[in-house]
Amino acid sequence: MVSREIHDSCNRGAAGVMDGGTPYPPLPVTPSWFMARRRSRPCVLVIAASLIACGGVALQPLRAQPPPPEEWEITPESEAAIAKGLAFLAKKQGPAGSWGMNDLGLVATGALAFMAAGHTPGDGEYGPYVERALGFVIANAKPSGLFNINRSKFDMYNHGLATFVLGQAYGMTNDRKVGAALDKALQLIVQTQGPQGGWYYEAKPRDGDLSLCVMQAKALRSATDSGFEIPRKTIEKAIAQVRSMYLPKHKVRNQGEAKMREGPGQFTYNGQRGDTPAMAAAGVVCMQEFGQYEDWRIAKSMERVLDEITKAKRPTRQGSGELVFDAYTLYYVGQALYQVGGQGWKDHYPALRDRIIRGQRPDGGWEGSKVEGLADEVYGTAVAVFVLAIPNRYLPILQEAKVGVLGGR
Repeated sequence: MVSREIHDSCNRGAAGVMDGGTPYPPLPVTPSWFMARRRSRPCVLVIAASLIACGGVALQPLRAQPPPPEEWEITPESEAAIAKGLAFLAKKQGPAGSWGMNDLGLVATGALAFMAAGHTPGDGEYGPYVERALGFVIANAKPSGLFNINRSKFDMYNHGLATFVLGQAYGMTNDRKVGAALDKALQLIVQTQGPQGGWYYEAKPRDGDLSLCVMQAKALRSATDSGFEIPRKTIEKAIAQVRSMYLPKHKVRNQGEAKMREGPGQFTYNGQRGDTPAMAAAGVVCMQEFGQYEDWRIAKSMERVLDEITKAKRPTRQGSGELVFDAYTLYYVGQALYQVGGQGWKDHYPALRDRIIRGQRPDGGWEGSKVEGLADEVYGTAVAVFVLAIPNRYLPILQEAKVGVLGGR
């Protein structure tokens, strides 16, 4: 989870500062590496995979319109909750566009809520709020392309979240300024991938846990929605790393895949521990978004996700501000439920949706429960609105699409 701690100085224009003040140089950047390989922007996408001769992975978009939500997906109550949540976020944003936060990932998540509800930068009632938030993120990028002005141990949390949102924004607008920032951000993600396919807390090529890997992988996938091509090797290594984080309940991992498939299990924090619903859902989201639809680990992990939704007790009372899960968990649970779809989506999304609505405070906000102060309210409200708005399918990542399977199962 990203931190609420704020630096006295943003270090704007600096290459980056390690804990203790030791500077580290920016990663080498080739200015047009990704942009030269960017295809024309799709408005709304139906995607088929294409492996191109240069060794990258490109998604070939076809212009389409997202299907309207089914009647049961959106209710008058959920529409009202989205409207109140957006009004809350707009009221609290401030002229800088950052809600007073230095975590660029959280600022970008605030923008994501507006975008998920159909508001694009500079356009419509909340367009200026989206524009200010994204402008703050872009203005505070390091020369290396890194989206972090907090301590370096939060480099890739903030960077992954912010890059994901910029990828969605670019797919919706084709804004050149967003595209240029996204270009450098993608290069940094590719350059900092660890030997085993993961990412570390700091912007350096080391492996880390599942939460970091999924954030960067989602950012790469988000960019493909906008027509960017990502090196095939980067994607294949990331998928392999996510798979390696699966842990069967019997915990035997060294006797082959047949043994791994016995009984229940799920994606975990590091393949050894951390069997939380958030990690189960995060692994599912990553595998789905990269076309690994038939991977047996998805169904195993979804058993945990659906069970947690069924057992959920929060919010304990109407208007309490509580979310059904903490915001981090809800962010992935909502996406996993939608991406897998089918009967699980039909059976469980209404319950998830209605519990989110029940907890909304009279002022339109929710509390995320993992950070402090206004950041907690912004984070909780942004994720709640995002999940409530998923059925609208305005974001490229949410539109009905299938991505060609890369690699074996």
